[in-house]
Amino acid sequence: MTRPHAAAARAEEFRALHRGRAPEDPLVLPGPWDAASARVFAEAGFPALATPSAGVAASLGYEDGHTPAEEMFAAVARIVRAVDLPVSADLEDGYGLPAGELAARVLDAGLAGVNLEDGGAGGLKDPAAHADWLAEFRAAVGGGVFLNARVDTYVRGVPDPEETVRRARLYAGAGADGVYPLLAPPDLLPVLRAEVGVPLNAIAVPGGPSPAELGRLGAARITYGPALHRRATAALRDIAAALRDGAAAAAEVPRTG
Repeated sequence: MTRPHAAAARAEEFRALHRGRAPEDPLVLPGPWDAASARVFAEAGFPALATPSAGVAASLGYEDGHTPAEEMFAAVARIVRAVDLPVSADLEDGYGLPAGELAARVLDAGLAGVNLEDGGAGGLKDPAAHADWLAEFRAAVGGGVFLNARVDTYVRGVPDPEETVRRARLYAGAGADGVYPLLAPPDLLPVLRAEVGVPLNAIAVPGGPSPAELGRLGAARITYGPALHRRATAALRDIAAALRDGAAAAAEVPRTG
């Protein structure tokens, strides 16, 4: 089990990475899906990592949203053990766990941060009830975790800027360290930055604004969702096809492992 003071120190290290950044230099957090990919990103020099639920799910053989809680916690704990960096994990909507139990599992896994979303199997959750649950989680976890509250209005077919801002403010008031308005249009970021007062997480998507552009619009941190896992899978398909077709030279095939 992670000791409380160690968890708090790692979470504070993670919080500090969000502060004092130039607008064009947001915190970029690649998303590992297993221990090996986490080590690759760590060796590349990234200061922290943020696991995507979809990427981890795929690595375990599940569709996104269908990973059993026990397997997700085991997977993210392996990632934490693999690197000497703060690791945040997308834990979906908390898997229906009471806030106190979720907090204990998060600390046991050694996580420095979590994403917790307000969308569930039945659609968007009641924002006031969700804010109360987040406040319970914050009270249970103390300062040991950076709480990133994901706002799923645009994911769940409610593209309402005012509702997005209202939910983000509620969650920040409940103790969230940051908010993540997933797939909100980039032009909403300056409004959220002005209205919410905590760091904003934006997702970088193919063909969309660059991390620097998202930073100038108001995002303090950038994540990629499952995109990096999908790119790695596509590259592996190309390698597999080359091996199948005999296009790869024998010298290119690893001889150990």
